[in-house]
Amino acid sequence: MIRLVVMVLTVVPVTLWYVARIAWGVRPSAPDPSMVVDRFPRLWAQALLRLAGVKVRFENVEALDPDRPQVLVANHSSWFDVLALAAWLPGRYVFVSKKEVRNIPFLGYTIERCGHIYIDRSDHQKALQSLAEARVKLEKEKPTVIMFPEGTRSETGELQRFKKGAFVLAIQTGADVVPAAISGSREVMRKHSLLIRAGTVVIRLGDPIPVGELTTGDRDRLLQDTRDAMVGMLGSGDPTTKSN
Repeated sequence: MIRLVVMVLTVVPVTLWYVARIAWGVRPSAPDPSMVVDRFPRLWAQALLRLAGVKVRFENVEALDPDRPQVLVANHSSWFDVLALAAWLPGRYVFVSKKEVRNIPFLGYTIERCGHIYIDRSDHQKALQSLAEARVKLEKEKPTVIMFPEGTRSETGELQRFKKGAFVLAIQTGADVVPAAISGSREVMRKHSLLIRAGTVVIRLGDPIPVGELTTGDRDRLLQDTRDAMVGMLGSGDPTTKSN
């Protein structure tokens, strides 16, 4: 309860400070918006993790290649999944998030200004437009595009049915798929709960899955291969590699 009170009293002012700093840094006359976009969202996520008493540990971070476009596909059971990835994932990254996040006052606008992409899964045409935007970013900027194929947080922690957008995007751009298994975040904060517990979020990265000569007709096979890899990693033991 004390931790929750501390978070309530500090999250809003901390978030507003970073939102204001980012908004100022990406103004039209700003000297180097890219530095602000890359640095300050990380600092914001790191600050919230420290306030919550949450550590992040990576396994097989070498799976990420900053010189190649990649689509990182992760399971999702807590808001702390996003914070853990945003705080410590190496290299340039872009989140593809559901459109409802845009409605969060101040924060939703700032996320969009930082180059992250919203997707409207209730409107097929708009969803395709969002994937096209992600495709352009992959081809031009070569970031790691982060997607949660379940579409929403899992209440039980078990993998839900995957949507196909991430795998279509990977095939269309020739980007490797990097499966990621996140554990520990649900113990920190569960869906529909405001209770926050200190803990460690473990992010296991699997070996990249190359799309090779796959076509969009192979998206179901790529989806299943990725899901199988994630299931295997979620059942593995705790890693002993990089900690933050």
